[in-house]
Amino acid sequence: MATTLKQNAKRRAERTRRRLKAVANGRLRLSVHRSDKNISAQVIDDEKGVTVASASSLEGGKGSKGSDVAAAAKIGKLVAERALEKGVKDVVFDRGGYIYHGRVKALAEAAREAGLNF
Repeated sequence: MATTLKQNAKRRAERTRRRLKAVANGRLRLSVHRSDKNISAQVIDDEKGVTVASASSLEGGKGSKGSDVAAAAKIGKLVAERALEKGVKDVVFDRGGYIYHGRVKALAEAAREAGLNF
């Protein structure tokens, strides 16, 4: 049984991920990871175990560096463009246990505006 807050958060994220995989119906997964300083997103094919497209604020593009909402929006737009180049249009959004607010919300909305459906 998980006793610490970190263990509880990890269990919750794993449970959410398992549920998303079951509900996905063959759609790929748009996974978000955020830290205090950076944010990244990946489009993952769980059946093959392959990352189809990814973007991160660590890439160092102009304006995408940092931990603010504007940088998260640019990362969302960039990952959506890369996924569309690979022919991926429909995904399921995996927020990874993070609250849908702030940078995570900005990334998701920018990805929707750029053409991803979820």
